[in-house]
Amino acid sequence: MARAPLLLLLLAALARPGPGEAGGGWRQSGGTAAAVAEEERCTVERRAGLTHAEFLQHYAFHRPVILQGLTDNSKFRTLCSRERLLASFGNNLVRLSTANTYSYQKVDLPFQKYVEQLLHPQDPSSLGNDTLYFFGDNNFTEWASLFRHYSPPPFRLLGTTPAYSFGIAGAGSGVPFHWHGPGFSEVVYGRKVLYFPDRWWHATLNLETSVFISTFLG
Repeated sequence: MARAPLLLLLLAALARPGPGEAGGGWRQSGGTAAAVAEEERCTVERRAGLTHAEFLQHYAFHRPVILQGLTDNSKFRTLCSRERLLASFGNNLVRLSTANTYSYQKVDLPFQKYVEQLLHPQDPSSLGNDTLYFFGDNNFTEWASLFRHYSPPPFRLLGTTPAYSFGIAGAGSGVPFHWHGPGFSEVVYGRKVLYFPDRWWHATLNLETSVFISTFLG
């Protein structure tokens, strides 16, 4: 089935930190400058105050949309600061994956080691299978104390249940074009949520050190 147009999801560009948020301390670990230039214009439609009926009619099965003011995750955002996550989960093992379709290479190491030694800007010209970073593969038992404070987007599709994929990535990292089932992607230090329909081709590129969570509907 043909899907057009393609979508490039620039995670850090979707939702910049608001006043006083200071990036949760993550900017210090990845540098203050973005590793890649940000596009001047985003063509994905932005909607605030969208009802569930409007979502189902216009977007759920048709095209992506950036949803604004959908949930209040201020508490979750505070818990996801660099200092708080290291204090709570620094000794936990996290699984790093390569950003290629099948993620052939996986590496387990302490979260603190990942943050302090490996979370740095990536060369945008490096290949996806050469880049290891933390996205998905979450141990939901170990991270439950964090996830219970997250308010997912309230919109649902009939016959689906939500599943979280939490991650932290350095500037210049990302995932090449791919597709999967429908869901939402939220930048934790921001105020926008992006919905992507089922089998919509898209890629991700982190312009800055990014803390994010996706809600997959399967």
